[in-house]
Amino acid sequence: MKKLLVLFLISPLLFAQEGMFSKDPIINKENWNKQRIHWGYFLGFNSLDFKTDYLSVTEDIEVKSTTGFNVGLIGNLRLAEYFDLRFEPGLYITQRNLTYPNILDAGDRLREVKSTYIFFPLLLKYSALRTGNIRPYLIGGVSTALNLSSNANVTEDNYNERFRMTKWTNFYEVGIGIDLYFEYFIFSPSIRGVFSMNDELIRDNDPNSPWTGNVHEMKTRGFFINFAFH
Repeated sequence: MKKLLVLFLISPLLFAQEGMFSKDPIINKENWNKQRIHWGYFLGFNSLDFKTDYLSVTEDIEVKSTTGFNVGLIGNLRLAEYFDLRFEPGLYITQRNLTYPNILDAGDRLREVKSTYIFFPLLLKYSALRTGNIRPYLIGGVSTALNLSSNANVTEDNYNERFRMTKWTNFYEVGIGIDLYFEYFIFSPSIRGVFSMNDELIRDNDPNSPWTGNVHEMKTRGFFINFAFH
């Protein structure tokens, strides 16, 4: 994931074309941002973990994040010179490995939480003044997500190796990015943090379960790196 962050930071250089960063560049797609509506798509990566609060003091559940994959569509509505409203439905596939330090049995101690989310975010984009073929921006908003791997409707629980989460969750997102204007398209790398507003854990049937009994709240948090094309 560190390599991905480095790639995000240097991507403007990797994708630069001749003259893009010169003193007097040829202006590409000069009237692009005057469109009322435009469309695009994105590909990217994610890294999610859990923020866990407990009912009583205990050893923290260890969460190991893995690198997941994102893909989705972009619908952009121009509101004003510097403001756009965006709808970015996307598929986010990820996995988190939970280790419970208070459980002795090796098989019961580990839970592999595989999640396939469909995000429905509504975002406000604020763009800075365009300089040549470069335009940085801030983006943020709220989203709701459907977890296709939640196991919410399953009666079995952790005693049967079934980790259960809520099917629907609300999030807020904040991030930064940059629009790079090329001759035939716009390339927009961005990085954003995502934070759940709801407790996502479904408790086991036994209220004294070693997996869920002492958990007050378990919320997703993490970040997305997206590479958008318009």
